[in-house]
Amino acid sequence: MKIAVFGMGYVGVVTAACFADDGHDVVGVEPAAAKVEMLNAGCSPLVEEHVGSLVQRGVAAGRLRAVTDGRADLRDADLAIICVGTPSAADGTVDLRFVRRVCEEIGAAVRERSEPIRLVFRSTMPPGSMRGIVLPTLIASCGAPAGRHFRAVFHPEFLREGSSVSDFREPSKIVVGADDEGDARATLALYPPTYAAPRITCSLEVAEMVKYADNVFHAVKITFANEIGLFCRAHAIDGHEVMRICCADTKLNLSPAYLAPGFAFGGSCLPKDLRALLAEATRASIELPMLEGVLPSNRRHLERVLELVAARNPRAVGLYGLAFKAGTDDLRDSPFVELAERLLAVGRRLVLHDRGVHASRLMGRNKSFIDSRLPQLSRMLAEDDAALSACDLVILCHRPPESLVQRWTSQGVALLDLTGALREVDGDAWGSLR
Repeated sequence: MKIAVFGMGYVGVVTAACFADDGHDVVGVEPAAAKVEMLNAGCSPLVEEHVGSLVQRGVAAGRLRAVTDGRADLRDADLAIICVGTPSAADGTVDLRFVRRVCEEIGAAVRERSEPIRLVFRSTMPPGSMRGIVLPTLIASCGAPAGRHFRAVFHPEFLREGSSVSDFREPSKIVVGADDEGDARATLALYPPTYAAPRITCSLEVAEMVKYADNVFHAVKITFANEIGLFCRAHAIDGHEVMRICCADTKLNLSPAYLAPGFAFGGSCLPKDLRALLAEATRASIELPMLEGVLPSNRRHLERVLELVAARNPRAVGLYGLAFKAGTDDLRDSPFVELAERLLAVGRRLVLHDRGVHASRLMGRNKSFIDSRLPQLSRMLAEDDAALSACDLVILCHRPPESLVQRWTSQGVALLDLTGALREVDGDAWGSLR
């Protein structure tokens, strides 16, 4: 396959060198003449393990070369991969001028093509950039709608400096965002079966966002480990051993557990233990800014739901689920109990239903907690979920069976989903099955 790679920066050089080594005919397009000269001489413009030998081998085999102007190569290329830089502007936003410029150049160059070229964008861009900037710029530059002269996908890269070649050859995942499933499949086909990794297709926006989610999560993990290490050092504890044992748990700690968007956390452990750790840090004069921000962030999720309910202004609100976790009757520090408290405080009429919660069976600390927070629980708690049908709004605190959701939607009951069961509809948190 003939591939043109635009942008001979870190991602572009690695991508070009690896695809050339896979047997493709690759041309790197780079306006900096010094980089082009280095590449054509078989030298990598960046210092990175294995990249230099791949560049040298690709040039020697005639499968890798570089040019300052890629217009001629676009006439018969099968594919163009865009890896131009997207640096930060002074205000922290992303500077997309290089993306716009390359789109204008490519759009003008492909006007004469009889067959559309597939454009694979790897430059990291904020969600919405493909649809809001890239596609309109390409369409304006080539004078035709997408599909006639070009087809575009977003294919995020997950390369780490220092291990980029192994990350390319042994990826954790291969993600392609596209409007057309055929374009996504064709892009995934670039990678032979030896690239053993999950192959994922999704929308353009999801693919754009996955890159940011990954990098922000990495930043959070590093900061978390550093703050735990700081706490440990102040208490003469081996922080490395603590984190090694923490990471040994792949069922909860290093897993999808707790990583689904939803509502605020609660229960008898997480808030208590976080407050205790922060109190000990204060006593030891340690600042843990990220951990200190967790509880305020958690509270903001509750506030957001209250704002959504206020905007809807329902006469009666039903809560499907009240316990900290579905299938239990543990109400201690349940975020749904606090939600009910806050709704009552502003005068909402509530109907509560939880299959595992029965007021007459509560005992011990569980009973004392709810008596102090919702003493009127027995009056609001319905034994049958049918009672929620009389509400204008039902908040899904626990995941309901699909049949129940269908019944409510057929009855015209609005649903506010905190579980992810319905997914958000049209960018709104109000949803129903369709």
